[in-house]
Amino acid sequence: MRRVILAICATAAALALLLSFKTHTQSGTGSSPAAALGTPAPGAGGTAATTAPSASPSAAKSGTSKSTSAASTGSTTTKTVTGAAWPTIYGPVQVQVTVKDGKVTAVTATEYPEETPRDSQINSYAIPQLNSEALAAGSANIDSVSGATYTSQGYLGSLQSALDKLKA
Repeated sequence: MRRVILAICATAAALALLLSFKTHTQSGTGSSPAAALGTPAPGAGGTAATTAPSASPSAAKSGTSKSTSAASTGSTTTKTVTGAAWPTIYGPVQVQVTVKDGKVTAVTATEYPEETPRDSQINSYAIPQLNSEALAAGSANIDSVSGATYTSQGYLGSLQSALDKLKA
């Protein structure tokens, strides 16, 4: 009789734990299979901007961004381009790249997941590391950050998108 009561209690406890489990939602990326695989949604292109200060993450999340052509002063050409917002299972990641005379001079993540404390914790160390590696490499040929795999994949996708726009 004791074994039956113990089995029922263990089953009830396991069921309670299972039902209280919360999964992450895909905010802003839709629920398409393509979004879950890390491929950008059709028409999710970035915009080009001038040498004005980079857009803040809050401006990028609200969908507002400056869209003008590159600035040219004398013999130097500075161009700032924002890559496509690359969807991840935790939210989109978007990167802005500034190039002066064909050399990458600044790389900034303008949008990345910040909805949960865990997102903020992971991205507080991953985003600066990815920014500095991309600036040092001058390309999208950089390593992922351990513990931030999805953010790294989204970052690399958006970075490559921005670099492709600069070549076009």
